[in-house]
Amino acid sequence: MRNGRTDALLGGAFVVMWSSGFIGAALGSGSAPATTLLAWRFIPAAVLLAGWLAWRRRRIPPRDLALHAAIGLFGQMGYLYGVFAAAEHGVAAGTSALICALQPIVAVALAVPLLGETVVPRQIAGLAVGLAGVALVVGGDLGANPGVPAWAYALPIGAMLALVGATLLERRTRPSIGVVEALAVQGTVSMIGFSALAALTGTLAPPADPAFWAAVLVLIVLSMFGGYGLYWVNLARGGVARISALLYLTPPATMVWAWLMFGGSLAPLSVAGIAVCAVAVPMIRTRTAPEPRDTPRPAAIDSCAPLRHPAA
Repeated sequence: MRNGRTDALLGGAFVVMWSSGFIGAALGSGSAPATTLLAWRFIPAAVLLAGWLAWRRRRIPPRDLALHAAIGLFGQMGYLYGVFAAAEHGVAAGTSALICALQPIVAVALAVPLLGETVVPRQIAGLAVGLAGVALVVGGDLGANPGVPAWAYALPIGAMLALVGATLLERRTRPSIGVVEALAVQGTVSMIGFSALAALTGTLAPPADPAFWAAVLVLIVLSMFGGYGLYWVNLARGGVARISALLYLTPPATMVWAWLMFGGSLAPLSVAGIAVCAVAVPMIRTRTAPEPRDTPRPAAIDSCAPLRHPAA
C-alpha cells in the first residue's frame, strides 16, 4: 500500500512538472520572443551543469559527445523552438501538449522501416484514431482562438517530429553516458545555438519583466530538472508502460493548468479530441513482443513521450 501511494505521488508530481514546460512557454511568450526565452532558459542551466561536470571531473567519450550533441540539436533545439514559437503565435499550451503526446505513435510508425520493428493492424488503426483526435483538438482550438494563424499549428507538429528524430537516433546508436552528462552536453549545445540565434536576431537581451524571469525559473527548476528527473525515477519504478501512461496525462493536465492561470474555456471539439486520443492509446500500446530488459539510456531532454517508446 505504501509503495502504491509513493508511486501515485511520484506519478502525479511528474505529470505536473512535465506539463510546466508548456505553461512556462505560454507565461514567458507574453514578455519576450521565443528566442530570448529559450536562450535564458539554457544559459543558467548549462553553467550549472558544466560546473558540476568540472567538479566531478567527468570525461565524456568523443562518440557519446557527438551523438548527444546531435540528439540535443533535434530533441532540445528543434523540439523546444517549435513549442515556444507556437506559444508566441498564440497556440494554446494544451493543444501543443496534445500534439507532442503523439510522439510515441509516430515513432512506432517510423520504427517499422527504420528499426525493423513489428506493428500489428490494431496499432495502425490506433495511429489513425490518434491523428483524428488531434485534428479535432486543433479544429476546436481554431474555433476558440480565431486570431491564431493556421500555419502556427505546424510548429508543435514540427517540434514533435524533431523529438521523434532524436528518439530514433538514440535507439539506433545507444550512447552510454549517464543522465547528468547527457543533460550537460545537450544543454550546452542548446545554450550555444539559442544564444547565437537570439544574438543574430537582436533578441538576446532579457527584459526586466518579472513574468519573464518567473517563466525562466519554472522552465529550469520544474521542467528541466524536476520533470526530467522524475521521468527517470518513474521509469525505474514502473518501466516504459507506466511512463507512457503518465505522459498521456500531461495534455489534459496542461489544459487545466492553462485554464486556471490564463482563463479562457475549453472548446467542446477539443474535449472530444482528447477523448478520441485516449481511445487511441491502448490500441497503440498493444504488445507485440516482450519488452527489452536492458537499462534505458537518456536521449532527448524535455520530451513529451518516452525515449524508448513501447512498441506495444
